[in-house]
Amino acid sequence: MSSKKILLIDNEEGLCRMMKAVLNDSGYQVKAFTQPLEAVTMFQAKQWDLVISDIKMPGMSGLEVLQNIKTRDPSIPVIMITAYATVETSIQALRKGAYDMLTKPFEPEELLYRVKNALKHNQLLAENSELKKRLAGNFTFDKIIGSSQKLKNILETVTKIAARDMPVLISGESGTGKELIAQAIHYNSPRREHRFMAINCGALPESVLESELFGYKKGAFTGAHNDRKGIIEAADRGTLFLDEVGNLSTNVQKTLLRALQEQEFMRIGDRHATKVDVRIISATNSDLLDQVRSKSFREDLYYRLNVINLHLPPLRERREDIPMLTTHFIKEQNRKFNTHIQGFTPETLKAMINFPWPGNIRQLSNVIEACMAVEFGDSISLSVATQFLSGTSPYNPSPPDPSEEQAAEGNYSNYLARFETEYLIKLLQTSSGNVEKAARQAGINMATIYRKLKKYHINKEDYC
Repeated sequence: MSSKKILLIDNEEGLCRMMKAVLNDSGYQVKAFTQPLEAVTMFQAKQWDLVISDIKMPGMSGLEVLQNIKTRDPSIPVIMITAYATVETSIQALRKGAYDMLTKPFEPEELLYRVKNALKHNQLLAENSELKKRLAGNFTFDKIIGSSQKLKNILETVTKIAARDMPVLISGESGTGKELIAQAIHYNSPRREHRFMAINCGALPESVLESELFGYKKGAFTGAHNDRKGIIEAADRGTLFLDEVGNLSTNVQKTLLRALQEQEFMRIGDRHATKVDVRIISATNSDLLDQVRSKSFREDLYYRLNVINLHLPPLRERREDIPMLTTHFIKEQNRKFNTHIQGFTPETLKAMINFPWPGNIRQLSNVIEACMAVEFGDSISLSVATQFLSGTSPYNPSPPDPSEEQAAEGNYSNYLARFETEYLIKLLQTSSGNVEKAARQAGINMATIYRKLKKYHINKEDYC
């Protein structure tokens, strides 16, 4: 039995009884009124899923009913019934918020079809609204883990600049969480209802990057069989995140600068400019000012992007956040793989805190995932963690000197390469060489999988 509740209003008693019977037979809960004023008086928001009302009724017209109901519950769909379906009447009803118009006489099947469409549309709107709330919740500031003063200072700045519609340049080492900060800015800004689009400027060759950013017209080059929007156009009224912006070629820098200055650009092969309204947040792990001095990055673009600068400290400068981060990642992995690891042993946690973390938070996450994949106890032991933290003394309370950090980084790279190779092979084996399925299992995108396969010379065809 459907739980959908329908309010039915029609002064023709016979038609009203017929519609109620048809809807009841299909499992809907229907309350019917022949007096529109009585129906409007008892109407309460959020108690009904759909309203069906005749337009021409004595005492109170259907358009007045529609306006009254929409004032109290703007989201509820309303189907209007009329025997006089003039263009003017239809336009009036639609302007006042009607979802659909049903013209008399109609068959029961048509009534049910319109009702199903209206309810489905409303359900999709509700699901979309809930998804947006959940998505925004994923990027609220309390999802950025840590309590160190350096992190608090950054979040305080982010809170202030989120609402100010200006470009932001985020700098910091690889793995410090630059994209997460960019997402937090977007989802706490007036642009939150629109799209957050991200592109890694260092992952694509110049020709591909330009078409991905700006799109192209049909016939612009071999293989351009249709018009295609670029990411910057898809982000219209939203936010575009340019990761590793220092890798942009000179030509792309020039086009991007025009887009920022004029708020318009041209797709490849197009002769007409496309208007765009987008906020740019960029990120770099290199010194862009050095690139400006060496003429590899345009000075005018640099100052366009660097209106507000945020520098994220490396993890070794905020070691007090490591216990909170490890707890978060362990919970995340437990939830993902239905495991029950409680945490680290005290000596292991001490080793984690003292490790230099050249790969920062991303490296910490990877190491925890690797440890949990091979740990059989309730807590991650030092013997397991040492496989991935070799090269630093787990009992050294003081930060290692630079030479120790280099040694640790070299050993870590070897262990990480071995782990990633074994992990990729296992993914390909369980997915029968299907990269898309492997990416879903790992929770990463397909581009990353392909990049790793190429890096470690792994042929996916060997596992089909």
